[in-house]
Amino acid sequence: MIRVIISGGGTGGHVFPAIAIANALKEKVDDIEFLFIGAIGRMEMEKVPAAGYRIEGLTISGFQRRLTLKNLSFPFKLLRSLLKARKIISVFKPDVVVGVGGYASGPTLRIATEKRIPTLIQEQNSFPGVTNRLLGKKVDKICVAYPGLDKFFPKEKLVLTGNPIRQDLVNLEGKEKEGRDYFGIHEAGKIVLVIGGSLGAGTINKAIKSWIEMGSAMHEVQLLWQTGKYYHEEIKAQLFNSDNQPLTANCKVFPFIDRMDLAYAVSDLIVSRAGAIAISELCMVGKPVILIPSPNVAEDHQTRNAEALVGRKAALMVKDSDAEGTLGNKISMLLSDPVSQHELQQNIRKMAIPDAAGKIAEEVLKLIPLKKIEDIRNSNVKKGGPVD
Repeated sequence: MIRVIISGGGTGGHVFPAIAIANALKEKVDDIEFLFIGAIGRMEMEKVPAAGYRIEGLTISGFQRRLTLKNLSFPFKLLRSLLKARKIISVFKPDVVVGVGGYASGPTLRIATEKRIPTLIQEQNSFPGVTNRLLGKKVDKICVAYPGLDKFFPKEKLVLTGNPIRQDLVNLEGKEKEGRDYFGIHEAGKIVLVIGGSLGAGTINKAIKSWIEMGSAMHEVQLLWQTGKYYHEEIKAQLFNSDNQPLTANCKVFPFIDRMDLAYAVSDLIVSRAGAIAISELCMVGKPVILIPSPNVAEDHQTRNAEALVGRKAALMVKDSDAEGTLGNKISMLLSDPVSQHELQQNIRKMAIPDAAGKIAEEVLKLIPLKKIEDIRNSNVKKGGPVD
């Protein structure tokens, strides 16, 4: 049996790729066991078991980049996490350890490299964080989503695989009519999709509200707006009257959009934050995009991600600090410029990398002795099980 540890989490942008990599490995090798290592209190401790995988938690948390009392406990949490990671690895005896970023990834990968266990990290951003830059010197393989990361990592370790995305977004062909029915959009006109993450983005919401209040700017435009659960009631109170009737008929507001495949399928233009996984999805979707990077992300990852697209004329970018005053005009200008829309569509599609999870899984398997994999596959053939 092959044993794999996958470590990391903290946000959906880390947890989802971790689960996708595990699923892809299961499709390639039948006799395989997984153990996830996450951070206690973070979303992976709930999402990973829900996906059918076992997880252990470390007490690790982030180091604040400002003076705070929380930093006093950081060295103790780090030490406890290193000791627990060592114990977990010693008991589980993995053949390979994969890090996807997030608090738990650092201690786990550090212990694994010390024990000379084959290791791989999946770097999702165009500008790696400090932890991954340090780990990059010691791990065996680094799967990246952007070209040019040899500025940060040893070139011989890099493999361009892309970021895993939800499989229902891979092919949107033929879903537009289903999407219009699902969202109740029967009017003609352009559809603008606004997504600020599952929790929402206050700046984007204020900017969209300002655009709506311009009145004429929204003429013949249908808005699909994911406000996030924190902002939904506030936005509804501002846009709906006491009888719950919309003050503007062409605005549909949701706390969260469950069928993002249908939302992407019907949209003509997308306004989004610039998280690594969001951008990988948008590249596959291939629609004109305006990115508003979040300023509340460590090391300003989202701005770097957005700039990687802007530099290839694959997206437009509006700074978070400028959004309230300029986003509405930027949307209106792009909607009235079919030439720019076409250019953005063509260029962002060129950056899409299909089947990233499968590519990463192949790189993971390359780190395991070939004889062990062949023995497992031969055993499956004798049992009548799948070869891959």
